[in-house]
Amino acid sequence: MKQKTIKDSFTLQSVGLHTGLHVTATFHPAPENTGVCLRRVDLPGQPCHQALADYVSGTERGTVLERGKWKISTVEHALSALYAMGVDNCIIDVDAPEMPILDGSARLFVKEIERVGIVEQDAEQQVYIVNEPIEYVSEHGHMMRIEPCDHYEVDVTIAFQSNLLREQHATLNDLKQYPKEVSSARTFCFVREIEPLLRVGLIKGGDLKNALVIYETELSQDGMDYFCDKMGQPRLDATKLGYLSPLNYPNEPARHKLLDVIGDLSLLGMRLQGKIIAYKPGHTFNTQCVRKLRNQVISE
Repeated sequence: MKQKTIKDSFTLQSVGLHTGLHVTATFHPAPENTGVCLRRVDLPGQPCHQALADYVSGTERGTVLERGKWKISTVEHALSALYAMGVDNCIIDVDAPEMPILDGSARLFVKEIERVGIVEQDAEQQVYIVNEPIEYVSEHGHMMRIEPCDHYEVDVTIAFQSNLLREQHATLNDLKQYPKEVSSARTFCFVREIEPLLRVGLIKGGDLKNALVIYETELSQDGMDYFCDKMGQPRLDATKLGYLSPLNYPNEPARHKLLDVIGDLSLLGMRLQGKIIAYKPGHTFNTQCVRKLRNQVISE
């Protein structure tokens, strides 16, 4: 298969989830063998580096890449969209230390890639073909197994200590299904996780439009009023538990975790041929796995 890039540039803007800053990200076509690179156009010298597992510096509420003064958070949704759409080479200009959150999914990235189109280049794709099963297991019960397969496939199971979200499953058998079946799955979180962060000034760009928020542990009405006010939303009845916005898919949380797995594993820096089976994936575990896999690939 040949390498590919986008036919034309496109720009997307929104707040950053954590900083609350207005962020502009512009995606440009790139030459063969560039990879996906992120350029901080707001910094002196406009530092630009490839999105690789080598540069992961943090995984709190998203994947963070850092090298010197170059630092960009929440990269996984854009990386997921580019990988799933078959884009090997792209330069992304970002004017803040964080990617725009948009609606919390990869939908708008995919929509713009489809609008501008993709062009095939002359060079062959670099592909790591999994010939024998590779398995990573954490002491906390996370598991990722990559098995031989004649294409790219992802199978994800999530499990939470939650009355509303216990075990959920999602599968992607063909990347062609990604725009319709995965791209609109939004990042999700629990009110019990957000409320303390809001009180210390974090998640400045979060609202009910860019995340699927799950309300399962009842707050006082004063606590719910505080939460809604900080999120810039109309006040809600604190006695009504559930999802605070309609679901895009019945198993949207699992599909979003699948979206994240694709984005995080793209930090391998090349295409991957194999079936990925992930149990309780998360950014910390995902990036630990792809770092080990990248070291293995480099050493072979």
